[in-house]
Amino acid sequence: MEHNQEVDSPNSVIIHHHHHHNHNHNNNSMTMLAGNNSNNNNYAASSSSNSPTTLSRYENQKRRDWNTFGQYLRNHRPPLSLTRCSGAHVLEFLRYLDQFGKTKVHTQLCPFFGHPNPPAPCPCPLRQAWGSLDALIGRLRAAYEENGGKPETNPFGARAVRLYLREVRDSQAKARGISYEKKKRKKPNPQQLSSSSSLPPPNGNSS
Repeated sequence: MEHNQEVDSPNSVIIHHHHHHNHNHNNNSMTMLAGNNSNNNNYAASSSSNSPTTLSRYENQKRRDWNTFGQYLRNHRPPLSLTRCSGAHVLEFLRYLDQFGKTKVHTQLCPFFGHPNPPAPCPCPLRQAWGSLDALIGRLRAAYEENGGKPETNPFGARAVRLYLREVRDSQAKARGISYEKKKRKKPNPQQLSSSSSLPPPNGNSS
């Protein structure tokens, strides 16, 4: 789905200090960023200790996100240290990312508000999709603790951040006419469970 990579575009923008939205540049940002951030020895060391072989896509994305957030803190005015970072600063970061979003979010005045498949273009703003932000916060929350942060002081787990994500989810669901409800998968019946399980049947008749 489109949401998984929408947070990639700001990475290269932060690193190179560009302030315009270039689609071609964004498409190559993941490749460029991987090279630009290869010298981050502190994080690479902690990651390589867990996975001495090729890092998974999730680990690579988490490292890029962590480097991007660190760059954001350094570019902050005044500069912020990680120890002084709070949930409010995380919200600033999420709002900053919106300018690089690719998801059309209709305003209430737009005739396509609540329309999942608009028949024509409109001037409504592009935003980061809720799914992208939610996944991003999950990766950063894990990276914070992997880099020595304490769970009780994790700014990415702050209540304000959870409330903000919930608000974004609800507002985008209404504006885009889609549902972000958790997929209610049908519970497999006992027969399916027993047939897919490697354990013997409860009655012990394994023949």
